[in-house]
Amino acid sequence: MDLFEYQREKNLEKESPLSSRIRPKILQDFIGQEHIIGKDTFLYRCIKIDKFTNMIFYGPSGTGKTSLANIISQNTKNNFVKLNGIYSGIKELKEIIDDAKDIIATNNKRTIVFIDEIHRFNKSQQDVLLPYMEDGTIILIGATTDNPFFEINKSIISRSNILEFYPLSPDDIKKGILKSINSEDGLSIINVDIDNDALDFLSIISNGDLRIALNAIELASMTTDPNENNKIFITKSIIEQCVQKKAISYDKNGNGHYDIISAFIKSIRGSDPNGALFYLAVMLEAGEDIKFIARRIIISAAEDIGNADPQALTLAVSAANAIQFVGMPEARIILAQAVTYIASAPKSNASYLGINKALEDIKSKSFKTIPPYLKSEYNKISDISTYKYPHNYKNHYVNQQYLPDEFKNQKYYIPTENGKEKELKEYLESLKNE
Repeated sequence: MDLFEYQREKNLEKESPLSSRIRPKILQDFIGQEHIIGKDTFLYRCIKIDKFTNMIFYGPSGTGKTSLANIISQNTKNNFVKLNGIYSGIKELKEIIDDAKDIIATNNKRTIVFIDEIHRFNKSQQDVLLPYMEDGTIILIGATTDNPFFEINKSIISRSNILEFYPLSPDDIKKGILKSINSEDGLSIINVDIDNDALDFLSIISNGDLRIALNAIELASMTTDPNENNKIFITKSIIEQCVQKKAISYDKNGNGHYDIISAFIKSIRGSDPNGALFYLAVMLEAGEDIKFIARRIIISAAEDIGNADPQALTLAVSAANAIQFVGMPEARIILAQAVTYIASAPKSNASYLGINKALEDIKSKSFKTIPPYLKSEYNKISDISTYKYPHNYKNHYVNQQYLPDEFKNQKYYIPTENGKEKELKEYLESLKNE
């Protein structure tokens, strides 16, 4: 690197976004993802002993994938190369592989190739990596926001450990914000402070994405005049303007967030599609994670609709898959379809009550054994009654005991008179009557 190139990189560092300037350089500064990088985890040990295998970092934006790769680059004696799947091509890949061959031959060092946005590589580009991953010339670390099992070649997946990154918790987001304010590489030089309401609001509205929070706090700092004490003081009102979201439902303790979710679920349970749509709109406008909303819809479809309309769960799962492909703002339409359907569907919590009752019995009572004729063939005793195969009988049903003796009179699933479940109830009763 010549003097001019060196100076250009230094200038870029100074002008780079806040999220880049305060990116952690050592493991102790990394925020969140304890399941991946906590003490004695697989990756923690890899970094400590500087021994790596092929890995795919998978998870939402702003959760630390690139930051963790940066920590590895700062703490390894291996050669480390960074690529981006958006603008890197096969020619560049082959040049890196040729260099990696030379390095392992001359210095006995392996080359770690970090490819951000690896899902952007097409099949041909991904195929170039395979033989050199196989023979150990390179160690691949790929980062992707898309499901790797859909977007990355199966051959690469089979040779890699998949590490899933989760959205950061509000507490983790707060740590990142405060670090940015106090860091010499961050905002400490311009004397920034933030009030608790703004900190709480920004930690929730960021939806687990630290980059969103840091971009907001940087914009707020740049556009706010210092007060009489020469301090830039960031309030919730300023953050609302910077993220273009109102604090509609999120009080400083975050309780409003749970109140809206509660009202949303209870509107669905109460068969009020208007109320359900209203609270869906509140959540979307407040920046709630659409995947979180979709999960709540799936749970409600199973808990509150159940077998009164089995299609509700199918629709809810389809909606959850669809929003992954579509994203916002169009995902609001898919969520609205799912919400209005399950809110309008007949309701039953019979399955929910049934499994809870069965679990209570298992926890509070003991049983000696299951009926012997239900055991596997290997455990049967020759002189006991044999299992009656239902398909050999009329209507493919035969009356025999399935529950253990201690529970033989228990009824866990009690179908309601609603929707499809009424048909199931009548069918079960007709079998017993015959």
